[in-house]
Amino acid sequence: MTFDYDDQNIFAKILRGEIPNSTVFENDHALAFNDIAPQAAVHVLVIPKGPYVSLDHFARDARPEEQTGFFAAVAAVCAATGVEAGFRAIANTRSHGVQDVPHFHMHIIGGQQLGRMLPK
Repeated sequence: MTFDYDDQNIFAKILRGEIPNSTVFENDHALAFNDIAPQAAVHVLVIPKGPYVSLDHFARDARPEEQTGFFAAVAAVCAATGVEAGFRAIANTRSHGVQDVPHFHMHIIGGQQLGRMLPK
């Protein structure tokens, strides 16, 4: 599978500083910010700074230090937002996964009791 990255997507614009965000955490390889339409008390998006379209693209092509930096950002967000009681980490992927922005991102959702994602 090929991954064509659109450098005009909203997250690319955020990374370039063209669109403001509410930063929660940043390191050399990732940026985390509050979602503009939160689905729970805590809803933070963590995005890699590299041009990756989806989780599988990131897993396949990102350098080890990018992957480590990304997951360090996820850990820092969880610590900073106080989701010790539990959270959901979601990476919607492509059309069937209802991915809205073609830049890999992980939603960290928590801060309250969440319902089941899928019916039993």
